[in-house]
Amino acid sequence: MYDDLWNLIAARRHVGLRRLLAPGPDEAALIRILEAAAQAPDHGQLLPWRFVLVPRHRRTDLGAAFEEALAQRDPAADAAARARARDKAQHAPCLLVAILVDVPGTAIPAEEKLVSLGCAIQNMLLAAQALGFAGGLASGAALDASGMRRLLNLVPHERAICFVGFGTAEAQKKPRVRPQPGQFFSSL
Repeated sequence: MYDDLWNLIAARRHVGLRRLLAPGPDEAALIRILEAAAQAPDHGQLLPWRFVLVPRHRRTDLGAAFEEALAQRDPAADAAARARARDKAQHAPCLLVAILVDVPGTAIPAEEKLVSLGCAIQNMLLAAQALGFAGGLASGAALDASGMRRLLNLVPHERAICFVGFGTAEAQKKPRVRPQPGQFFSSL
């Protein structure tokens, strides 16, 4: 039983969102993936994160937010750059935004809440892998842009951290060389 877990972890690969093709998870598979997120550590049971699905019929709105963010960063961006920004919204059949919820006045530091979100994301990536889907993450300056905050209905104590995409891998990636424990582990 545990050998399956080790094999699953070792088999997981990041797949860039533009390389995630249909099919993606259906509603039942997405619920399973989200149930895996709920198993993440959550000190104080604060639920310091949430996920927003960007369905296909809202991808144009997401593209407009990407374009607005580009225009704010680079007012001289030409039509081709603006089109590329809008096109980012079409990547990945299943696209979610991971949001950190850092309610002020709690004893749990923001860094710990962010770690909890990271654990939830990793659980989701592994669950997707177990269900036969590939997954990947993407971030960028657009996540902090005012248009993106409006689109996602973020309140002041929330921050969009990254996009999480699921689908079918365009091609199987070769395993990369992973660090050995001696490279990142020591003892006092």
